[in-house]
Amino acid sequence: MVKGNDMNKTKLTVNSNGSVKVEGDFEIVDMQGNVYGLQGRTVVSLCRCGHSANKPFCDGAHKGKFDHEATAFELPPRKV
Repeated sequence: MVKGNDMNKTKLTVNSNGSVKVEGDFEIVDMQGNVYGLQGRTVVSLCRCGHSANKPFCDGAHKGKFDHEATAFELPPRKV
């Protein structure tokens, strides 16, 4: 169920042993500011392992080669 402004939020999900799934209203740009053509997609997965032949996007090449159990935690307070 979507509440209030949640529909405009971008959500990133860090998948265990895999990619980062990006959902919502977003654009992805390279270091020069050039926009990747997402062809209207509102969900993509980004590579975290470095094995994808389609970087920065995940192509599933991580299977059996990347081990990370994604568990949320609190960062320490920001240093000012």
